[in-house]
Amino acid sequence: MPTFFVDQHGCAKNQVDGEEISSRLINAGFLAASSPDEADAIIINTCGFIEDAKKESIAAIVEAKTRLPKKKVIAIGCLSQRYPEELFNGLPEADGVLGNGNLSIIPEAVTKILRGERIVLATAQNKKMPSPYYPRIVFFDYPGTAHIKITEGCSNYCSYCAIPLIRGELRSRSIEDIVLEARNLIAQGMFELVLIGQDLGNYGKDLSGRCLLMDLMEALSNIEADFRIRFLYIHPDHFPSEILKIIAHDSRFSPYFDLPFQHASTPILQKMNRHGSATEYLNLIYRIRSELPMSMIRSTFLVGFPGETEEDFAALLNFQKTAEIDWVGVFTYSLEENTPAYDMKARIPKSIARKRKAILENEQIAITANRLQRFIGVSDTFIIEEAFDHDELCFGRGWMQAPDIDGVTIINASLKPGTIAKANIVSVNGVDFNAELEYTTTP
Repeated sequence: MPTFFVDQHGCAKNQVDGEEISSRLINAGFLAASSPDEADAIIINTCGFIEDAKKESIAAIVEAKTRLPKKKVIAIGCLSQRYPEELFNGLPEADGVLGNGNLSIIPEAVTKILRGERIVLATAQNKKMPSPYYPRIVFFDYPGTAHIKITEGCSNYCSYCAIPLIRGELRSRSIEDIVLEARNLIAQGMFELVLIGQDLGNYGKDLSGRCLLMDLMEALSNIEADFRIRFLYIHPDHFPSEILKIIAHDSRFSPYFDLPFQHASTPILQKMNRHGSATEYLNLIYRIRSELPMSMIRSTFLVGFPGETEEDFAALLNFQKTAEIDWVGVFTYSLEENTPAYDMKARIPKSIARKRKAILENEQIAITANRLQRFIGVSDTFIIEEAFDHDELCFGRGWMQAPDIDGVTIINASLKPGTIAKANIVSVNGVDFNAELEYTTTP
């Protein structure tokens, strides 16, 4: 049987694609290898969102072919979808270049590449999300966690963003299809379901003309099981405030909100084709915290956008200090061709953008540390992700900690990954919690 290995890059949405690709290959008769050295085909599931991610994906392709020249190295994913011909013609290390417009054709394409054909294949994105969903049998998350992609693409057209160029416009799955997948994943032993899309505040608008996130939550709340649901991501300009009451009523919905504010200067937000303001965003934060006092808010800031003055940066820094957001990731602007911002004047030197990024990151350290203090003494449910080999300790993650991007919880017990544990938070250590085990349960 032919073997394959997936080298995963990019975001959680690309991760779901990687899991589906792996599942389709296995169902087509391939075997998953535990390392690139043992695989016939090394699949690099690329990211094409920003410059650093593109460089990382290209380096992975070159490194794989250089180290293992007899293997077939295949570029798949967003970078391949965005630049299929450029990669095929300019990157001889790639034995094949396959986009992500139609994952069902991947097994046949990989088979052809293994037979010696060098092919490029990047079909247009589907007009609608395929239904019914394709059941995954491979998951890249830690045991007990699975991501569910409920939308594809984006129609917000932020001026700096290449997502519509790669993934197309917004397409939403039906409520019935999502609930069916959720039920099946819970039956498989998944405890945390992470619902993802580029902007969940727009979920369903392409189907009905209005946001259907509340309808989806009500349908999911009818599932009689012990689980928790996390939502990533909601554009702050489209935040459906009605979800706050649903979350308050059903504790299985995590009061965790990833709201990519990006900036707080009105001129910069307008150039970004975003329609909010610092005042509106602060009011949104205050409303969330007034209705859900223990809620967690994560955001991202983008610095170095064309035309960003010292006054604009000062407005963002002031917003950061006032908002006291729990978790913040900071990125420097990436110049992306075929986006409106690409032709904007007054580009900011990279050195200045990096300096502004460092200032915000340094400011956030104390904010996060202070915000985490409110959880000391709280007893909550954690999903165990890793155990130490020689110590009575393990890493767990609570509802206030999103996979891979936030801190973790260190629990004073050696527990198997996937275990559901009740523990009491006793202290904060940087961005992490220390907790004492109370008891364990199962999903």
